[in-house]
Amino acid sequence: MRARPISRQALVEELAGAIAAWPGDDWVRVVVDGAPAAAPGELADLLAAPLRVRGRQVLRVSAADFLRPASLRLEHGRTDPDVFYDDWLDVKGLLREVLEPLGPGGSGRVLPKLWDSRIDRAHRLPYERLAPGGVLLLDGTLLLGRGLPVELSVHLWLSAAALERRTPDDELWRLPAYARYEREVRPADTADVLVRADHPERPAMREGDWNGDARRRRLGR
Repeated sequence: MRARPISRQALVEELAGAIAAWPGDDWVRVVVDGAPAAAPGELADLLAAPLRVRGRQVLRVSAADFLRPASLRLEHGRTDPDVFYDDWLDVKGLLREVLEPLGPGGSGRVLPKLWDSRIDRAHRLPYERLAPGGVLLLDGTLLLGRGLPVELSVHLWLSAAALERRTPDDELWRLPAYARYEREVRPADTADVLVRADHPERPAMREGDWNGDARRRRLGR
């Protein structure tokens, strides 16, 4: 994989510029995917301000607010990597409340948070409306390969050594799930944009990710 070094600030500006220049007047759904150790939420947060400066309305959503209730998520224990991989995310809820309303013919009416996993209770937040041309920034882990409809996917890739080194001790049981993700989904090949994130302040972007072939890559395809 050939990659060009890029500063974190330049990465944010390049991504924001490409997203803001997205053709058409429809919504732009962007997913920033990566293990928590790669901090996909931080990158999604950093993209919001430069997109607004460029005239785009932005809605931030985290897949962590669309987990299934504990009775389903933890039915087979709290540290089962296969259950973490297959059953933690409420895919149907994420589609219904976020992604489909921002698709063709959608209402633009989005529920930004569905389930608070810390207290195992539904969030009581009102729906928000994103005007056509607005940008959804969705962060999360293990999101690729699920057929989620988005316009652009960014994957923050970590080597196995960096992933293990930067994963907290109480989450090391998840490493087999990330290894399975690499084998089955091959996120480096699936994502539209690949960022090597072993060194957070010195990332590298896969060469050619703004050419026509890269723009035609989509989640789960």
